[in-house]
Amino acid sequence: MKSAIALVHSRFSTNTFPSWERAHPNRYMIHNGEINTIRGNVDSIIAREGLFKSDYFEDLKEIFPVIANESSDSAMFDNTLEFLALNGRSLEEAFMMMIPEPWHRNKNMHPKKRAFYEYNSTLMEPWDGPAAIIFTDGEVMGASLDRNGFRPSRYYITNDDFLILSSETGALKIDESRIKAKKRLEPGKLLLVDTKKGKLISDEEIKLHYASAKPYDKWLKNMVHLEEVSSKGYKYNFLDEKEILCLQRVFAWNYDELKLSVEAMASNGKEILAAMGVDTPLAVLSESYQPLFNYFKQLFAQVTNPPLDAIREEIITSTRVYLGSEGNLLKPNANNCKRVELHYPIISNEELYKIRNLKNFKVKEFSILFEDDKKTLEEALEELFKNVENEIEKGASIIILSDIGVNEKKCYIPSFIAVAGLHNHLIRKNLRTHASIVINTGEAREIHHFACLLGYGATAICPYLVYESINDLIRKEAIKLDYKKAEQNFIKASIGGIVKIASKMGISTLQSYNGAQIFECLGLSKKLVDKYFSDTITRIEGIDIEDINEELINLHKKTFSKQISALEPKGIHGYRSGREEHIIDPLVIFHLQEACKLKDYKLFKKYSSLVDSKIIKLRDLMEFDTSEAINIERVESVENIIKRFKTGAMSYGSISKEAHECIAIAMNRLGAKSNSGEGGEDEERFKIDENGDNKCSAIKQVASGRFGVDINYLVNAKEIQIKVAQGAKPGEGGQLMGFKVYPWIAKARNSTPGVTLISPPPHHDIYSIEDLAQLIYDLKNANNKARISVKLVSEVGVGTIAAGVAKAGANCILISGYDGGTGASPRTSIPNAGMPWELGLAETHQTLILNNLRDRVRIETDGKLMTGRDLAIAALLGAEEFGFATAPLMAIGCTMMRVCHLNTCPFGIATQDTTLRDRFKGSPERVENFMLFVAEELREYMAKLGFEKLDDMIGRTDKLYQKRDIKGKAAKVNLDRILKSLPTYNKTAEHFKDFRDNKLEKTMDYRILIPLCQNALKKGKNIKLSLEVNNQSRAFATMLSSEITRDYGKNALKEDCIQITATGNAGNSFGAFLCKGIKLEIIGDTNDYLGKGLSGGKIIAKIPTTAKFKAEENIISGNACLYGATSGEVYLDGIAGERFCVRNSGAKAVVLGTGVHGCEYMTG
Repeated sequence: MKSAIALVHSRFSTNTFPSWERAHPNRYMIHNGEINTIRGNVDSIIAREGLFKSDYFEDLKEIFPVIANESSDSAMFDNTLEFLALNGRSLEEAFMMMIPEPWHRNKNMHPKKRAFYEYNSTLMEPWDGPAAIIFTDGEVMGASLDRNGFRPSRYYITNDDFLILSSETGALKIDESRIKAKKRLEPGKLLLVDTKKGKLISDEEIKLHYASAKPYDKWLKNMVHLEEVSSKGYKYNFLDEKEILCLQRVFAWNYDELKLSVEAMASNGKEILAAMGVDTPLAVLSESYQPLFNYFKQLFAQVTNPPLDAIREEIITSTRVYLGSEGNLLKPNANNCKRVELHYPIISNEELYKIRNLKNFKVKEFSILFEDDKKTLEEALEELFKNVENEIEKGASIIILSDIGVNEKKCYIPSFIAVAGLHNHLIRKNLRTHASIVINTGEAREIHHFACLLGYGATAICPYLVYESINDLIRKEAIKLDYKKAEQNFIKASIGGIVKIASKMGISTLQSYNGAQIFECLGLSKKLVDKYFSDTITRIEGIDIEDINEELINLHKKTFSKQISALEPKGIHGYRSGREEHIIDPLVIFHLQEACKLKDYKLFKKYSSLVDSKIIKLRDLMEFDTSEAINIERVESVENIIKRFKTGAMSYGSISKEAHECIAIAMNRLGAKSNSGEGGEDEERFKIDENGDNKCSAIKQVASGRFGVDINYLVNAKEIQIKVAQGAKPGEGGQLMGFKVYPWIAKARNSTPGVTLISPPPHHDIYSIEDLAQLIYDLKNANNKARISVKLVSEVGVGTIAAGVAKAGANCILISGYDGGTGASPRTSIPNAGMPWELGLAETHQTLILNNLRDRVRIETDGKLMTGRDLAIAALLGAEEFGFATAPLMAIGCTMMRVCHLNTCPFGIATQDTTLRDRFKGSPERVENFMLFVAEELREYMAKLGFEKLDDMIGRTDKLYQKRDIKGKAAKVNLDRILKSLPTYNKTAEHFKDFRDNKLEKTMDYRILIPLCQNALKKGKNIKLSLEVNNQSRAFATMLSSEITRDYGKNALKEDCIQITATGNAGNSFGAFLCKGIKLEIIGDTNDYLGKGLSGGKIIAKIPTTAKFKAEENIISGNACLYGATSGEVYLDGIAGERFCVRNSGAKAVVLGTGVHGCEYMTG
């Protein structure tokens, strides 16, 4: 059989069980990537089915549902693409509608094309996420990247009219004399081949053709822009102080939120930072009233797709949303864009007034108050849903829900359940796209609250009590701005925070985030979640609608039954006596510090009994089966156990030199491991001190900022940790404020003193699991003696990701809990993103067993590990190694002042201020004592449980059961998803055994370069080599650089001592971490990550002399070249791909052109 088109898709399967149903190609397309907004996209298509009318099908219902709901994201995309094509769109036009370019901020876009995108944005939200998609109908073949350019794709055009496109160059060997062009797919651009006409059609030609097919620019005149609507007659009467305070009380506000959120954001226009993580109870374990928002945790991207950078790459983000009934997606016409455009989903009282008074739109407002002595919360919700449904059927297109008017007789429906419940009710009734939801509420005041409301269906949010509070703070002179400016500041900070939350999941438009429900619930019953928050994941069940009703009514009655007093601190972000419970309180700190100072195990036991007696974390609901106890003398030694201990990745910069070195010395003395964190390390610490102490961190972290990462740093590691995410702020990069970047910190990080350092949210060389496999391979080449670990954060699906990480070649997988500490993090991220490690650890352990991968990797966990009991539970859930950060800091003086981000730590720990550092009183002995105590306490638990060896208890969940004597909300919690064993479980431990990876022995470095170069170097001679390479020649010359640096030291070679000329298509990471003295010349082209981490070497890429194309018009290298380079030179005779020289801090580069987002983060 002959065909003009052949599509091939080879997949790196991360699915727990790969299946034929998910294999590519689909009916119209193949796809490399993820659709991050898939839940919202699918729900929206289902909801639109009630509006669809077609000229191509008499009875559209016969082909509903449009999307097969149990399919993969690729298949769902294919279903929608096919549906649009069957209803009169060409594939390329349908694709343009589904994955539009980022048009909002592009002032240079052709007006007709812009009008096309704007028109279609009123009908359908973008299908957003990292994607390389090829589609075909058998005659036309199209290919495109997502707007971010997060997937590699290169193509050749030959002089005999073949087009060869692949994710890598060199997939097929083509004689250079045949090639007339070497190109790449560009973000948001479309490549189209019409095989019938034998024509390659440019992006501009295709898009202008479809953009000109209809008068979209004229149709758009039907759109209403809210900022242009008159607010004539608007007047707002602010409440007095007493009325405001009453409302704050009834909506469960506290002083912390008023001061740290509302006042700070209104004053500065920025989200504020906090430090040291969270140690307060989960919402379902708290004895105080918790808004429903607190039961939901934000999801985030890690490994299989990247978070995006909403700061440096703001151009691809959009905050616009639309109000009003959607039009018919299948019939383009002027009426379809009769909608109201809002620049932001957070609106002011004045903008709400405009919406209420819109002409030509039927706006209906519903009170979400109810009399609690006449009906229950559930009854009030049912009545609300029915009333809204009736009005929508009568033509209402904008629904306003409002809780204004709360008083002694009238309670409010919590805004979150009102919005989410109505959103899902209307989807079930096929009415969702007939109307938009606006919420006018006094309850929402935090960025997380707004994200929840937007994520569950509210298109616009008016937080009226926030505005009342701002005005009150201005009256009290707590905010020294006029009201309008303070209001704008608050909205600006809130929108910035929401965009960042969306970007954590790799979503660039708030229109796509709206209704996507990208959260996990913890502590609500499945029955409640299924009804009101449909399709939201809830693994740990808890309270139900009746419990919420009871708590709400109690709060309401309490507020109106006594005299209103001023808001007091609730003690959420810092301990307050008599307020919210904390793991770490003054008594806990005192006993731990005294125990470690005096080496007193009895005091340590007082400390641990205080910590273990509290009900704050999921593990606090667990109990041990001690029916098979043994004598402690049979249990393995403290010395053996302690080798499994590590300290957390606290960077040099976030903490002081004294604190960082103190911890490293202690861990090295014990034979355990300290972690450098992401801030590099002073090279003087790589040498042993005269007294025998070793200040070198055994674990060297490689984070997205690549601070301090070069070949010398890597060869001085026993373990290299890839930080994909951090528990306190998953989906975001590390932060070090400029006032902490002193000259010695800047030197270690290859940055500039005084410049704030915010690492990119993604690693720019990890956009997929394949990319992670490449980085692991690169680092193994950079140090073949070090273990490679990957740090992930607990969330639903982390087990599947961990299975992929294991297949990618990692030696250790760290599962961090959401409650881990931090030197600086946006305050809203600390309690609201990520999940407890108990969930992620159990899921990871079990998934690896199901995939027969458990014996290939070690599992580590961290996140407020404080006592031997914590370690025993972690081991029983699957952990072999354990990380500590907060506790060892407390041991050397930390009292949880939570000012790490301010450089004002009074104990000289989290500061660079030399005066404050002089106060440091910590010592390595105190850290050693803590580790010895925890190990000894773990031995005691092992004896009670009947285990002689720690390996024997790994994953033995049969030794755990849920406590039965719990009261309050905690009694409703169900831990089956953690404690229930796999069906195949046979009460034996499953843990790392042995796995040998011999890939490095097959490399050109190992077989050819090192033997030849080492002989020459020993004789003190220069060497020249010539050889051929292909795209399997990955990390070329990296292992050679490693051997030279290890044997001869940094910068030991003279310039161009080793000269290697290669011809062909070089694989990924050509010359990664190349050391000084090596010169590589490639004649041909290279793939992604050329010169990654360049460490003094020199790279030249040239086109062949037989080439028929112009170098300056063609691509010679892939994406993220020179990522994290620190020194050296690169000369490219052609164009490089996207994100050229990201985080370059010292290398020199000459290139004839680059893709988008080049030269970002150049902090050197």
